[in-house]
Amino acid sequence: MLENSKTRKPLLMKLGCQRYGAGSDNILQFYERHGVLHIASGPGGSWTAENIREMRKRAESYGINVLATHIPLSGNVLLADNEQRDRSIKEICDIIRIGADGGYSMLFYNLGVHSWISPRTESTPGRGGVSYSTWNIAEANLPQERGEAISEKAMWDKITYLLEKVVPVAEKCKVALACHPPDPPVPLSKGIPQVLATVDGLKKFVGIIDSDYHGLHFCQGTLCEMLQEPGKEIYDIIRWFGERKKIINVHFRNIRGKRNNFCETYPDEGDIDMLKALRVYKDVGYSGMIMPDHLPNHPDDPQQHEGFAFAYGYIRALMQAISSEE
Repeated sequence: MLENSKTRKPLLMKLGCQRYGAGSDNILQFYERHGVLHIASGPGGSWTAENIREMRKRAESYGINVLATHIPLSGNVLLADNEQRDRSIKEICDIIRIGADGGYSMLFYNLGVHSWISPRTESTPGRGGVSYSTWNIAEANLPQERGEAISEKAMWDKITYLLEKVVPVAEKCKVALACHPPDPPVPLSKGIPQVLATVDGLKKFVGIIDSDYHGLHFCQGTLCEMLQEPGKEIYDIIRWFGERKKIINVHFRNIRGKRNNFCETYPDEGDIDMLKALRVYKDVGYSGMIMPDHLPNHPDDPQQHEGFAFAYGYIRALMQAISSEE
């Protein structure tokens, strides 16, 4: 027994959520009674270190640790003219410094050229009267062209410029920056290439700067949406990014379907073996949050409390199942 305990890999990951924030006692009690003790949440007011610390202190009174939030930045820094881009980058650097002072250890952001194409295409009916968010590019009304296309090289140059400015600030502040891939991962939006909408693109992205503070908000659902056979391919992809310590946070989502034609299901009924996926996160030593994401909708549960409660229990059970495995 003692020998086995020495060879057993510890379970370092944590059940988390970003869905509701820490804005009220009711929400904090909801997290507490479901065992969600690590979350992402903004301060609920102006972006000051004092407000962040006050929010985190309120959460800590329920035993909940607030680790992260999204960078509160309006507009798309990649598409701005040079003057506006540099102002936005300065704002991002100030946000990182304030967030670090307030106690965040990671900040999320996205570089998609659309703001989440929404609504998606017609939803798919599911069990118990729910509807699954669905994307079928053949039926989609994609955003219109901008008028002047941008080359892939130009997009990579813009991304590199941004990272070279902000990642050194994140390193100094010890705040990890986690980029969420575009969702859905369409190849072109408004005439602009979505260079982060493929696995190869994301591999190139994480290699631009060698830093422990530069990586992915690894949305497993979105990564699966990039694949032709997600039920077979996703595990090696988790391993590739995980072994390189480029997974900063995880959206633990299941889908049914493939690239350009999929729906988002409950975690126990899609094409992905979620237990197998979680074992890979454990095997690569992932130590961040595992978050449920994009649960099905039902008119009796407009705030999706039931759906998220189900997902919390499901993820906790998977974690317990693998915690004692070698």
